[in-house]
Amino acid sequence: MEGATVGKIGRGWLVLLGVGHGDTEAEARKMAEKVAHLRLFEDDEGKFNRSVLDVGGEVLVVSQFTLYADASRGRRPSFVGAAEPSVARKLVDRFAEFVEQYGVRVQTGQFQAHMDVRLHNDGPVTVNLTIGE
Repeated sequence: MEGATVGKIGRGWLVLLGVGHGDTEAEARKMAEKVAHLRLFEDDEGKFNRSVLDVGGEVLVVSQFTLYADASRGRRPSFVGAAEPSVARKLVDRFAEFVEQYGVRVQTGQFQAHMDVRLHNDGPVTVNLTIGE
């Protein structure tokens, strides 16, 4: 499957999803609701008043354990905060399913694969979302 495109979307969100120890299906559901309804697309007046649902957008979900990198000590990051792959895979899949339940077309990357992820960022929007704590 090397070199194959496994997920591709048009207008919408690229979600780099990190799963940590203790993350739950309830949090995945809450995050999916947030992603589906977050108003960060511009309306006719240039204000962030539209969600991915409002604009008929799509979501590309890519599992990204490296979001849990801890580089506070030394020069090699630690990833001990990331969930075990079997747990993370389940929650990434459930998150994607929950987003789809809102009527959003969802594509996913390939779990635990070296991927060439490309983003054409149309605007100044990058958001870090966390659920819990």
